[in-house]
Amino acid sequence: MHYQAPVDDIRLALRVAGFDRLVEDGLLPEVDEGLADAILEEAGKFATDRIAPLNWIGDQHGAVLQDGRVTMPPGWKETYRDWAGAGWNGLMADPEFGGQGLPQMLQSACGEMWTAASMAFALGPLLTAGAIEALQSHGSDFLKQTFLEKLVSGDWMGTMNLTEPQAGSDLNALRARAEPVGDGTYRISGQKIFISYGEHDVTENILHLVLARLPDAPAGTRGISLFLVPKCLVNADGSLGAANDLYCHSIEHKMGIHASPTCTMIFGDQGGAIGYLIGEENRGLACMFTMMNAARLAVGIEGVGIADRAYQGALAYARDRRQGRTKEWREEAMSPIIMHPDIRRMLVQMRAQTQASRIICFMTAEALDRAHRGSTEADRKIANDRAALLTPIAKAYSTDIGIEMASLGVQIHGGMGFVEETGAAQHLRDARIAAIYEGTNGIQAIDLVTRKLPLNGGDTVRAQLADMAKVIADVEARNSPAFGKTAMRLRAAHQALTTATDFLLSVLVPAPSKALAGATPYLRLFGITQGAVALAKAGLMADGEGQEAQIALARFFAEQIATDAPGLSDCVVDGADGLEAASAALLAG
Repeated sequence: MHYQAPVDDIRLALRVAGFDRLVEDGLLPEVDEGLADAILEEAGKFATDRIAPLNWIGDQHGAVLQDGRVTMPPGWKETYRDWAGAGWNGLMADPEFGGQGLPQMLQSACGEMWTAASMAFALGPLLTAGAIEALQSHGSDFLKQTFLEKLVSGDWMGTMNLTEPQAGSDLNALRARAEPVGDGTYRISGQKIFISYGEHDVTENILHLVLARLPDAPAGTRGISLFLVPKCLVNADGSLGAANDLYCHSIEHKMGIHASPTCTMIFGDQGGAIGYLIGEENRGLACMFTMMNAARLAVGIEGVGIADRAYQGALAYARDRRQGRTKEWREEAMSPIIMHPDIRRMLVQMRAQTQASRIICFMTAEALDRAHRGSTEADRKIANDRAALLTPIAKAYSTDIGIEMASLGVQIHGGMGFVEETGAAQHLRDARIAAIYEGTNGIQAIDLVTRKLPLNGGDTVRAQLADMAKVIADVEARNSPAFGKTAMRLRAAHQALTTATDFLLSVLVPAPSKALAGATPYLRLFGITQGAVALAKAGLMADGEGQEAQIALARFFAEQIATDAPGLSDCVVDGADGLEAASAALLAG
């Protein structure tokens, strides 16, 4: 169950994703020489030494609700306070409010290590980071001055309150109400479910960002407003006042992330919880999406983190566990199972898929950094559109990989993976929620196909395809035997993705059901192709002793994983009719 932060792999992934170019282009003036490395090393050390030991404790102990109050597992509060006290909570935040103003790429890199150490621990800060961004982007001066500094310091945490019993992914069905008082505040009432860190004893105040409807609001999502509703009211001098009219009714008994309290929150039982409008009335969804988009990338990073920790556990077990004998084994005792080719195949697959999804997430972070920091409006728009294209892939592909790699980890452990003592089962249980968080992966695929492919008439996705083609040409030009059939397989995958992309763009308007039927295999196809190209680029960029390993990883992915691309393309192009026929035959009634 030991975890060692993979700082070298993360450092290379950042380079491949474009971190050095951000520095060279002058877009990261606050990142001095050596600062990024120092941040990664220290974040990794805290993850390894302080957070990782809590993972098993948190899973076994869980969060406990009693009399409306949630108590966190042993060590949680002390570790969080040391973490926040070291300044980790404010990496990206505005320096005006105590933040460090560092780029999204470093936030994502550190977030991976904290998540891998303990996903349940990292969820609270993940949501707080989203709340900080929402307030920075849409909050009034009063809200910023009253609440931001405490959020940035980590003294207080933030939450996101969207879901209601009758309204899951469909926010049209929201019923929570907000009544204006006349003094600039609102009275919030209603029930929210699945609220991560809705109640806990880690911080003395919790700031809930709540979606609700005003009395005269239009129907549907056009009538949703966003409110900041503190657990404890804040006095004019910044001290904490009376408890607000809200409480945790219950916490869920979940498959995984047991130490993350998933709460049912009740607002307004005693006349209405006091809330403050964020942004404009009836424009809350736009404000909340600032928080959700940040969270979607962070959830993709959760998939990467779980995949890496599952890999590390499986690798350590495979080196120690002895079973059978391979022909190469000369000792009298049984050989370690890592000597068996099928175990090696699974381990290399775990390493390759993890690094590929890591680079995709960091590419998304790089685009977000350019969208915020680009020197011209045109540059910022191009980067913003690229980030929009990559976000559903980063979220869905990486969380799928997290689940699959955790499952492979169980398989490598054999029977010991199916019992709790090894920790392998916990990774699979913890990983499963990430494909549901922040818009299920099916919704991400629909978003990719219906909203992101048509951006700029398809020019954004074509530019991404062109970038991939350049890397493939570089592999071909290298003409190194070490790459094996990498270039050939990349060409085939790229052609498959291009064919599927052209098809979807052609049917999206005249036959949208055909596009929707192919959305999920298309997202998988995109992730596989982008991941294969990213690993090939890593092989080209790596130097010294590590280059041989990186090229071998790229070759494995290209020759054993990217070969799925043509079949997935066929599913996209030809699958709608078969799905319709199967649905009619099997799902009637």
